[in-house]
Amino acid sequence: LGERHVNMIAFSSTIGIGLFLQSGKIMYLIGPGGAVLAYLFMGTLLWSANASLGEMTAVFPVKGPIIDFPSRYLDEGVGFAVGWMAWFAYINLTATEVSAVASLFKFKFEPEYLASFSYPQETLQWTFGLNTNPAVWVGMMLLAILAINLLPVRAYGEIEYVCGCIKLIVIVGIIMMNTIINANNTRTNGTSHFQLYQLPWGFFSNQTVTDPSGGRTYTFTGGTGRLVGMWSAMNTIFFSLQGFFTVSVTAAENKHVERDEAIKLATRKVSLRVILLYVLVVFTVGLNVPYNDKNLQDQTISSIRRGQNSPIIIACIRNGIVGWPHFFNAFYIFSAFSCGVNGLFIASRLLHALASIRNVWPNTGWGANIKARLERTSSKGVPVNAVFVSWLFGLLGFLAVKPSPARILGRMAIFSTCSMLIVYACVAISFLYFKTRTINGDPDEGVLVSTPEGQFLNRNASDYPYKSHLQWLRSAYALFGCCLLIIFIGWRAFLNPFSHADFLAAYLSVPIFIIIVALYHLKDESEWYPWTWGRRVTMDIGNPVSTQEKDPEKRKGRFHRVDRERWWAWENVVEIGRWIWVWMK
Repeated sequence: LGERHVNMIAFSSTIGIGLFLQSGKIMYLIGPGGAVLAYLFMGTLLWSANASLGEMTAVFPVKGPIIDFPSRYLDEGVGFAVGWMAWFAYINLTATEVSAVASLFKFKFEPEYLASFSYPQETLQWTFGLNTNPAVWVGMMLLAILAINLLPVRAYGEIEYVCGCIKLIVIVGIIMMNTIINANNTRTNGTSHFQLYQLPWGFFSNQTVTDPSGGRTYTFTGGTGRLVGMWSAMNTIFFSLQGFFTVSVTAAENKHVERDEAIKLATRKVSLRVILLYVLVVFTVGLNVPYNDKNLQDQTISSIRRGQNSPIIIACIRNGIVGWPHFFNAFYIFSAFSCGVNGLFIASRLLHALASIRNVWPNTGWGANIKARLERTSSKGVPVNAVFVSWLFGLLGFLAVKPSPARILGRMAIFSTCSMLIVYACVAISFLYFKTRTINGDPDEGVLVSTPEGQFLNRNASDYPYKSHLQWLRSAYALFGCCLLIIFIGWRAFLNPFSHADFLAAYLSVPIFIIIVALYHLKDESEWYPWTWGRRVTMDIGNPVSTQEKDPEKRKGRFHRVDRERWWAWENVVEIGRWIWVWMK
């Protein structure tokens, strides 16, 4: 994979149903202004954790970095458990995106809703989708996802590069469309540009309504309503953004890591692009759609929305725009499909990395046979068996064919959210331990330096692959935020009547994580008492990667002024164009 592939694979994996469908639920929970703040907070939280993993991966571009670094710097058992938690989260992501595709084909607006805004058409629906069994769409999508993941990684990268570019262009178009709609309404009606951010609507919603079990509705107002609304919104947003780690997962399949500095640039670019575009889409849509719109209302803990619940399509309906609702719904199907492809890609690479861990799998018998098969790759380097095993769990997408199993799938989404929160927290802790093996030495020294206290990584070295300022503080911020989200992720399960199913969905991943860590230690420990076990950790920093470019001013992503006497010299103009291209591609 080249740098451009890594950039767009990471970007594409974060643009699925979350932005286009779940953003309406976020607006309903906390209001348009609160939605913008929630996306900003969660974006910076995940950026901080992603930058932690990105720096370690840039120095050590290993297979399965999500597993390797917690194993190196935290505990081998923790790394093993983190791998399984992340694997389950991503196979569930694939199933959820496929289920969303099936739901999106059931595109239909009620005639009364259309008439209330004097929409030019009496009906707006996909008749063929309404008359087709959702299982047909689920099956077709799953087969297509499998076929793409069996392609050589270069071909897969090219496909996702095109998909990412299409998503980027359409999202920019959505932002421009909503800006134009708002400007036109302001000129025609004489209202404020920010009318829906003011009373009687407001920056925040005036209440949060939840119906956890479908039998009793709770309404929270005032400060309490804003607090619980923000908390629910952030948990929903996290599931949409969990693809941030894709950059590091592709590290072992990157080409020219030392020359292109792909990990550093992709980590920064995906964070900036995703946060900026998510925030701008939610902000501009909030200018045209009130948070209390009938089709935005969703009181469930988790659900898979449809195209008629998308605030972008609702903005078209409320302003009499014909044709584009069909285009956007089709685009959502395309985005969910692409995100499902990425979910299977990440899950298969994680499973392949888990199969490569030594001293865990049995040396003989069926366990050794499974390990050997999962480690096997095709002549093109594709872990075919790991792809197929991970794909089989995508069949969970068929649960969305009927409403009751769809609720089960929603609970699985909550379970995977908590699982990935654990993963992000462990990565943040791993970086803090990694930081103890680094020093801020002389820029003229190499990346790996020897001192009287031992060997350390020199983060000030001119060829150090990736350094973020105050990264230890950002890691601590990510750790604190993830822990808080884990603690309160299941707060609605405690409402009367207490929901045992929702409680288990929210918190079951915590004891499972602890059990996997314990089982890893039990295979070699002589005693069954956890308090007597020690940390199994290597703190290895051997064989770090250094960049080919030694001059800090000429590193990728930095603007280098060739002619320092004249700003607008031709050489500087060319360099400006080259710098813009590096950050745009």
